[in-house]
Amino acid sequence: MALRLADKWIWDFWLVDDGGTHHIFYLQAPKSIGDPELRHWNVSIGHAVSSDLVDWEVVPDALVPGPEGAWDDLTTWTGSIVRHGARWHLFYTGTSSAESGLVQRIGLAVSDDLVVWERHGSRPLIEADPLWYETFDAGDWHDQAWRDPWVFHHDDGWFHATITARVNRGHRHGRGVLAHARSHDLIDWEVLPPLTTPDGFGQVEVSQLTRHRHHWYMTFCSDLLTQSDHRRATGPGTGTYYLRASDPFGPYPLDQARALKADQDGSSYAGRLVSGSRGDLLFLSWERTRPGAGFVGAVSDPIHVLVGEDGHLTLAESE
Repeated sequence: MALRLADKWIWDFWLVDDGGTHHIFYLQAPKSIGDPELRHWNVSIGHAVSSDLVDWEVVPDALVPGPEGAWDDLTTWTGSIVRHGARWHLFYTGTSSAESGLVQRIGLAVSDDLVVWERHGSRPLIEADPLWYETFDAGDWHDQAWRDPWVFHHDDGWFHATITARVNRGHRHGRGVLAHARSHDLIDWEVLPPLTTPDGFGQVEVSQLTRHRHHWYMTFCSDLLTQSDHRRATGPGTGTYYLRASDPFGPYPLDQARALKADQDGSSYAGRLVSGSRGDLLFLSWERTRPGAGFVGAVSDPIHVLVGEDGHLTLAESE
């Protein structure tokens, strides 16, 4: 049974394995608002746990927008969680009412148990650097894209983050890239040049880096509406894509992106790869639409991922 709530819509999510217990954190909005397109502005971060990625128990919400006047008083959007020392660190996207939600920044909350979260300070920790990235006041996009941080620790001793962003030059429907930042302590961050070069994606959303066997897989999602005319005409559509590399930092040429689950109807989005208990690879996504049902807003059951001899991925359901 998928993770589906009677009174809330669910969309973007991320997972953490705490010694055999799977924790899922997800964006949610009450169905009482009527229009699912309003969900982004009525959002909180929900939390559920499971032993098998199928049956979920909802636990207390993780995070809600900050108090009036805070940098994140309007929204708390997609993030990721990493453990450092004895504490869990939740990096999330925030926007403010003062800026009408048009400028995205990344902040931090911390927890000892993955259940009770406390914001770190009163300011965001990672912001777009105009040296490489498009900002709202100097760009031609509908907002300042700087969101969906995926944070991980690497053997080089640094913590790294991949971030949804746009470079500050080029055609507006082709500026989408994965930004890169690094930190020694998860508090002070250095923003670096992007890990990808732009290639027909207006946005490269909800990234995740996964190591499986001898390969690193960078997954992301893209909406048909934000792709270039050429990509819309020739690509697979809306959904989850992946890039494969032998090094966590790529190269990740976007022109080689393959669809893991994508279609012209955009029935699913923002998929995640998860390591199974038997060393296999699983895929979950949020169910966006269904024929005859309109907007769904739920998280799918896991699907097995087939890994070819060449390292390329295929969902078992499509075999």
